[in-house]
Amino acid sequence: MEIFIEATQEKATALAASIVAGSIAKKPDLVLGCATGRTMDRLYACLIEDCQKRGLSFSEVKTFNLDEYIGLAKEDERSYAYYMNQVFFSKTDIQLSNTHILDGMTSDFEAECRQFEAQISVSGGIDLQLLGIGQSGHIGFNEPLSSLGSRTRDKKLMRITREQNKAFFNNNVEEVPESALTMGVGTILDAREILLVATGEHKAEILAKALEGPITAMISATVLQLHPACKVIVDEAAANQLATLEYWKS
Repeated sequence: MEIFIEATQEKATALAASIVAGSIAKKPDLVLGCATGRTMDRLYACLIEDCQKRGLSFSEVKTFNLDEYIGLAKEDERSYAYYMNQVFFSKTDIQLSNTHILDGMTSDFEAECRQFEAQISVSGGIDLQLLGIGQSGHIGFNEPLSSLGSRTRDKKLMRITREQNKAFFNNNVEEVPESALTMGVGTILDAREILLVATGEHKAEILAKALEGPITAMISATVLQLHPACKVIVDEAAANQLATLEYWKS
């Protein structure tokens, strides 16, 4: 694991975006695992600028999103499918046929998840997986006690996770779906490279547990310690509880 500590959120996300852009420049048909959230907003904005002003092309890139809420159609403004189209896809030259997002309206969760895993396999596997980290230490929607070998499946969401996301649901936790479809921990670990980005002081405590604590199913992000090619990019606020802070800053 490599940890990169930047002074600000802006510098952290700019560095992460430069790594993604560099990977696409080297492999134009990169298979990119996508995440969502405010930190990703800034990362995608940097990539859009690279596309529109610097000629970075996404035309051959394939994407697979980490998760989607159960019960939300792709046209729903609160769905991750809608988010990805509005925030990223529609502002680049990516081919929508190359984008893959789980269907939250499916009537057969198991079949949808099997198909998603099969699509990843047919695409040659994920080259670079983007991740954030939730307040419970989850990656994707792999809540505490998720199997560290789990595959894409439906998952009930903890209240703390729903609270974290209620800003997108009229600030009402009761409107946040209770379940989601998510890549499994094992699916995420299959990616050739992983890039976790976390910013803000509110992520400091859980980030320290994830990066420096024991590997446990209670904090699914701890399994990233086992990945052979995982980079973690954080700002100083998110890094301030790392026991190894001075080592990574030097």
